[in-house]
Amino acid sequence: MHVIAVLSQKGGTGKTTLSLHLAVAAEQAGHVAAVIDLDTQASAAGWKDSRSGETPVVVSIPGSRLPQALDLAHGAGAEVVLLDTAPHSSEVALAAAEAADVVLIPCRAGILDLRAIGATARLAKIAGKPAYVILNSMPPRATNIIADAREAVAVHGLEVAPVTIQQRVAYAHALTAGQTAQEYEPDGKAAEEMGQLYAWLRSILPAALPQDHQVT
Repeated sequence: MHVIAVLSQKGGTGKTTLSLHLAVAAEQAGHVAAVIDLDTQASAAGWKDSRSGETPVVVSIPGSRLPQALDLAHGAGAEVVLLDTAPHSSEVALAAAEAADVVLIPCRAGILDLRAIGATARLAKIAGKPAYVILNSMPPRATNIIADAREAVAVHGLEVAPVTIQQRVAYAHALTAGQTAQEYEPDGKAAEEMGQLYAWLRSILPAALPQDHQVT
């Protein structure tokens, strides 16, 4: 079972959106996925309540119950578990990072957002886990912005993922309907980039997941 912690000590970076979309991408690749919602606002769990499908499983728990929740997920056959964490909660975020194989840090490309990464980068470093910045809400044709972002996060010993998340209305519309962009607009650009992001994520995990078998 692979565990991916989605962390940011700054609010409004897109942690829940990233967690839910990657979980559905995992399911569509044939991997059993779950989301553990560690945020007291329980946004991921609320999305699940509005959803007609049974998967991916989403559970909302206090941070103190994370070890038990991971044990239950493993026992239930989960292959990919996304930990959706709260901002401004370093204790829970550190526990999530310590439990994870990989830490993903969603971040908007503005300089103030990039400068705010330091606290999250320190948590990943303390946990001793590889961490990658996922640039979120990117404007189209933003080559210069990506280059500047790489330089900014390198100061913290982080890398920027090769796949970025663009500004697309499909993300917001899909979540409102209890879906993700891949389901709301299967042939759209958002679905394509989430598939690419999940493929990259698989490539950096410490051991291979089972062979893909596409779910239709």
